[in-house]
Amino acid sequence: MGNHMFRQLIIGISALCLGTSALAQTVTPMTDFSSGPGNGVYSYASSSPGTVMELIQRTRPRPAATAQGELVLPANAPNDAKLPAVVLVHGSGGIYPEQISFWAKLLNEQGIAAFVIDVFGPRGIKSTGEDQSQVPFAADTADAFAALGMLASHPRIDPKRIAVMGFSRGGITAVRSGVERIIDGAAPAGLRFSAHIAMYSGGCAGSLSVTPKPGVFSPEPMLFVHGDADDYAYLSDCQRYAQRIAAAGTPTEFVVLPGVRHKFDVDNSRRINLPSNTKTKEGCPLEFDIVDLKTRDGRSGEALSQDKVQAIQRDLCADTGATMEGDRKGRETAGKAVIEFLKKTFKR
Repeated sequence: MGNHMFRQLIIGISALCLGTSALAQTVTPMTDFSSGPGNGVYSYASSSPGTVMELIQRTRPRPAATAQGELVLPANAPNDAKLPAVVLVHGSGGIYPEQISFWAKLLNEQGIAAFVIDVFGPRGIKSTGEDQSQVPFAADTADAFAALGMLASHPRIDPKRIAVMGFSRGGITAVRSGVERIIDGAAPAGLRFSAHIAMYSGGCAGSLSVTPKPGVFSPEPMLFVHGDADDYAYLSDCQRYAQRIAAAGTPTEFVVLPGVRHKFDVDNSRRINLPSNTKTKEGCPLEFDIVDLKTRDGRSGEALSQDKVQAIQRDLCADTGATMEGDRKGRETAGKAVIEFLKKTFKR
């Protein structure tokens, strides 16, 4: 068996094992968390909006969906303590063990609850790496906001101290959930995330990126963490995007991890090639202006016709092929940055 075929087989087996592991757990349906449930996997009501328009228009019909997540509470926290919490949103490969074994554990050690949601499993999808259209990006955001509502109803969770943390594709939700029009249209009434963490985030360039303007993003702080060797989602695009969000008025921090690639938070330090995975080319000029609902050319500010959008997407934005590689040193640095950021945020 050739090296390429062997790598692809390993990737396929890993994805299958992750999906099987998630499905093998007992899933308890819940309408809310008002009964104060403990650790476990729970399903809850959400929706599958197909577009941003369906997110921002609260009265627009959205197909109903069932979401799922694993709640992990700190073991030694007093029962009467109001805990902060983080909703974790996975990337294109679906949920993976380190979201529990590293991130939830790290958060719990600091007295922070974790709710690791599975956007794909309940929808019958294992991965969207080669075809992102299998699950609309807006559905990830809908599930995260529904998770916010669930956590806010839990008697042990402080509804004013619930953050969202997204990985790769999930980083799109981490950022989008801080857009005021999306909050107004899709967040549970009276609730919003208290902080937004984008980990090796997608959506920093291209039509998924929301044009930063004053008042477009909420005042809740953002943190970006990114490796400078990432060839799946490019550091330069996310740095530039974060700078623009900050200039528009949202407190924004950026942490660069030297020599670190995409999905650095997994235990496996072997470099994995993903030749068929779709990605956005570095410097793609497309962006979405949510104020007037137009796709623009970021170089000129021109509002684009659909034909021009398609031409730019084809010529300057669409690409395939990337790598990912676990890096424990980079992960430790990222973990410290996340905890420091959350401690500052949750004290406000």
